[in-house]
Amino acid sequence: MGIFSFIKNAGAKVFGIGKTTTEENAEKSAQLRNAITSLDLEVANLSLEVDDDAVKIWGEAADLATKEKVVLVVGNTKGVASVEDEMTVKEVEVVSEAEMAKFYTVESGDTLSKIAKQYYGNAMKYPVIFEANKPMLKHPDKIYPGQVLRIPPLVD
Repeated sequence: MGIFSFIKNAGAKVFGIGKTTTEENAEKSAQLRNAITSLDLEVANLSLEVDDDAVKIWGEAADLATKEKVVLVVGNTKGVASVEDEMTVKEVEVVSEAEMAKFYTVESGDTLSKIAKQYYGNAMKYPVIFEANKPMLKHPDKIYPGQVLRIPPLVD
């Protein structure tokens, strides 16, 4: 659980920009819910609350990776600046700090290979990062500055 910050004007355009009203926030919430469910991310009792550029999420994710992906789907949406994660995990996993995924914000000129080299010491490990960010990523070359990616630990 926690609050994650994102770049408000980077990301997928899920909803239009306009003045903030209760009705518009409810519509944004529904659109974000559709974005999550369209990716087949398993979250029971998914609930979202949008307040302008801040989103709060509740629900029970199938596992820790799904929970992280839901936060990234919402946070990597144009117009979202912060995500407050109040989700729980169905399959309680005891993980150490070293076993937890890290988050990386893509910068201009980055590639998955470059990021893999930075985190794993081997550029050819880029498929690990690509797989960890599916289904949000459709192709390894389709990343953009400001996008936040999951960087899982390498498993031997």
